[in-house]
Amino acid sequence: MHSTPTTFLELGGVLFSLGILGHLAMRGGISPIPLYLLGGLAFGHGGLLPLGASEEFIEVGAEIGVVLLLLTLGLEYTAEELLHGLRGNAPAGVLDLLLNATPGVVAAFLLGWGPVAAVVLGGVTAISSSGIIAKVLGDLGRLGNRETPVVLSVLVLEDLAMAIYLPVLTALLAHQTISRGSVTVAVALGLLVAVLFVALRHSDKVSRLVFNPKADRNDEILLLRVLGLALLVAGIAQRLQVSSAVGAFLVGIALSGPVVEGAQEVLSPLRDLFAAVFFVFFGMQTDPAQIPSALLAGSLLALAGVATKVFTGWWAARRAGIGTMGRFRAGAALVARGEFSIVIAGLAVAAGIEPKLGPLAACYVLLMAIIGPLAARFVEPVTRAGRRRLAARG
Repeated sequence: MHSTPTTFLELGGVLFSLGILGHLAMRGGISPIPLYLLGGLAFGHGGLLPLGASEEFIEVGAEIGVVLLLLTLGLEYTAEELLHGLRGNAPAGVLDLLLNATPGVVAAFLLGWGPVAAVVLGGVTAISSSGIIAKVLGDLGRLGNRETPVVLSVLVLEDLAMAIYLPVLTALLAHQTISRGSVTVAVALGLLVAVLFVALRHSDKVSRLVFNPKADRNDEILLLRVLGLALLVAGIAQRLQVSSAVGAFLVGIALSGPVVEGAQEVLSPLRDLFAAVFFVFFGMQTDPAQIPSALLAGSLLALAGVATKVFTGWWAARRAGIGTMGRFRAGAALVARGEFSIVIAGLAVAAGIEPKLGPLAACYVLLMAIIGPLAARFVEPVTRAGRRRLAARG
């Protein structure tokens, strides 16, 4: 009972501070995500105002934030659109994973960390943040852009790759046998196939679980059912070694018809609240004192990561017949790294693979999580300026 006033004081302070930071970001015409992340640094261990009583609530809220971000992203597309995009962008997905894993693998070997650490750091640098990118695309009003399905297809391919990578990595870190690791991977893939099958063949039945089109719409019941279903599937996915983000995204894909518009309306305020909590918690995971020692290596990895993601998005959008500006927007949108990278690094740190891996991964992801939204915001004016210069020289 004595901790309740402290919890309320901390949560109230955090949320009010986020409101101020969001206002400043809007006045500056940028995404609030970088400011939320810096706020998280201030509230984390080693920060200016470390939290205690409310940290557990913020951690749970952060997980809900990722689920809501991916759920609302999935509501934008049908299962048919998803599969069409995956088929059309499979080469881009393969290129994306190979290009972006390479800097991490090379860095691990140059630092003398060994093959298992190389597998870990390759995963950290390879995977974009679906949560951050979903938020940025919404903030910038780009969900309806021509290049956005290309971006989402690459993200989904990365998430599906994670469904294979995470069980394999867990087996490597736990020194499991090949047969036991193979069973884990098979279970993960089976769940993905089952959910996609339901989304394709029975989306109307899934929609009726949360909304009866013959009855009057009740926002309270709709919110409880949609959110409850998403959290249930996300929890099952996690139990089976699949990303909860993938589970939530597929729930959004599986819903169709009149329920989609209603779900988007009732979920939007909740999504914005918990998404902000997610970015704060992400910043809280980083001890500011660890950043200086890892800043040089993290910055070099960040430069490589920006270049490889921009090229990936540009090439994928070009294959889809999208114009120059859309190609650069697609590349910039993919830059941010986030929740997956932190999860991967956390598994390795817990297993005691390499003590310096944690600070390097945290520094790298923090840099990329800040650079990503800024790159997405400023890619258009920078591209226009570059094209004008080229035209003037010509």
